[in-house]
Amino acid sequence: MDVRSNLKTIEENIERACEKVNRKREEITIIGVTKYVTIERTEEAIRAGITNIGENRAEELTRKYNSIDNEATWHFIGTLQSRKVKDVIDKINVIHSLDRLSVAKQIDKRANSPIECFIQVNVSGEESKHGLSPEETLPFIKQLESYEKVRVVGLMTMAPHVTDEALLRKVFRDLAELRDSIQREQLAHAPCAYLSMGMSNDYELAIEEGATHIRIGSKLVGTNET
Repeated sequence: MDVRSNLKTIEENIERACEKVNRKREEITIIGVTKYVTIERTEEAIRAGITNIGENRAEELTRKYNSIDNEATWHFIGTLQSRKVKDVIDKINVIHSLDRLSVAKQIDKRANSPIECFIQVNVSGEESKHGLSPEETLPFIKQLESYEKVRVVGLMTMAPHVTDEALLRKVFRDLAELRDSIQREQLAHAPCAYLSMGMSNDYELAIEEGATHIRIGSKLVGTNET
């Protein structure tokens, strides 16, 4: 199926999830994850109306960014190494994976204007996943106050790749509760209003639990290797 057809189905699912919990569709941002597809497929997604594009490797983001003439908003969604910050900082609008001061220092040093950052939280505690523990998150955010180019707009997590709905909901709910507790701190540098959670297999549940940004790859653009 083409991207437009896939997007139509996704939009219907989003609408249904929003209706179930009395949310508005405009509260949800779709990030098209294009890490496994070609430049041409990425361009097709943009033409279909996906203006937020997510990549998880600096080299691939740079390649696509330099090849695509568009007004897309670029999101870095993978683990960003300190030494790679300089390669992408003038191309990206949002980082979804900040969890180290060394990266924050590079952002602050190299960005021309403030970068919207999600703090990555390993809610599920899986060893295979990056991110801070929930207990580490607020102290880390407080340490970022001195970095003027780092603006903490929300939290991000990756749920386990399972079909257990109760477990998935708990992960998403725990992140939402953590976000709420950080908002209560009223930190000027960390409004922390958003939740980046939910992917192709679980985005409807994530929306029902409060997601504002969903990261969809295979269900939107497929998985053809570049």
